[in-house]
Amino acid sequence: MADQYAQNAVGAEPSMLPSLRWDEPPEGPVLVLLDQTRLPVEEAELVCTDVPALVRAIRTLAVRGAPLLGLAGAYGVALAAVRGFDVEDAAEQLAQARPTAVNLGYGVRRARDAYRSAVDQGADLEQAAAAALAEARELHREDAEASSRMAAIGLALLDELLPGGGHRILTHCNTGALVSGGEGTAFAVALSAHRAGRLRRLWVDETRPLLQGARLTAYEAARRGMAYTLLTDNAAGSLFAAGEVDAVLIGADRIAADGSVANKVGSYPLAVLAKYHHVPFVVVAPTTTIDLACPDGASIEVEQRPGQEVTELTAPRSAVAGVDGGGGMPVAPLGTQAYNPAFDITPPELVTAIVTENGALSPVTGEGIAELCAGPRRVSAAQGMLPG
Repeated sequence: MADQYAQNAVGAEPSMLPSLRWDEPPEGPVLVLLDQTRLPVEEAELVCTDVPALVRAIRTLAVRGAPLLGLAGAYGVALAAVRGFDVEDAAEQLAQARPTAVNLGYGVRRARDAYRSAVDQGADLEQAAAAALAEARELHREDAEASSRMAAIGLALLDELLPGGGHRILTHCNTGALVSGGEGTAFAVALSAHRAGRLRRLWVDETRPLLQGARLTAYEAARRGMAYTLLTDNAAGSLFAAGEVDAVLIGADRIAADGSVANKVGSYPLAVLAKYHHVPFVVVAPTTTIDLACPDGASIEVEQRPGQEVTELTAPRSAVAGVDGGGGMPVAPLGTQAYNPAFDITPPELVTAIVTENGALSPVTGEGIAELCAGPRRVSAAQGMLPG
């Protein structure tokens, strides 16, 4: 089903279809997703009536982004419970759908534990299902609130690191409203700078091989009226060399206990470039993305994606355009082997600061990571934050 976005009042930003929403039509509760595989060609919603459909949506990246995957996991457990399916089996399927994004398992556990607790306290299955759904909605509210706080904290940090405004920010992959219950993580900081009149340019990495920057971040930036420019990933070095980048802002799919950051592949090279060129490299992610049980970057399981994503140029899915399933055009000889990790790991010594809803951390240390997870903190000394 294709839907046009509604227009806000004159002069306001155009509204967006929610990336994820719970709906209760007469035929039964469903989880409705904005199908990100169809963007930017078509704004269409994908309706999931059961967990296997949601797992397919997660694996095909119809729904993606660490915080949003947490919401999808929680709502998926609630969907199974409300529709009378096996909740434990549903939770296991969902948690295994993508191994690197820690938020997915976190959201699944939140809703599953709420369901279990209700059952243990004598609730019937309907009441237990309602408890799971309430927990998913609470996580949704918390994520939106965290997004708002990260935007404010991140902008304050940028203003300390880069006095005078006119920020030229480079970002990678997609970290906006399409990955969040709010306005995003790293993108939300850039959006706050734009609204405050302090964003001079948003440099958008294309983000190969699936082009989340070109298809999704550019899409969001255009809708927000931001000054942005798209570039191929391998053009970033020339931007740094020309002195055109003031800061790098990325999100994260998992942050280990030592501060190592797993994010979309291509993030680590940007960190190396930023270090060499003395440009702040800032990671923006909610504390739900921090995995204290994972000791270091070497312990993070990195998802390996199908080689076809590299050997074929894949167009966005579009019923309107007549493209069936995002089929691709071959760009390599038949039988070519491809190396296609979904993520890479940036060590903490290359990260200038980590911004969460509880505050900013710099320098990035294991002790500081633990403190961030324990509660709000304030890091105000920008001196010494710039990479040497």
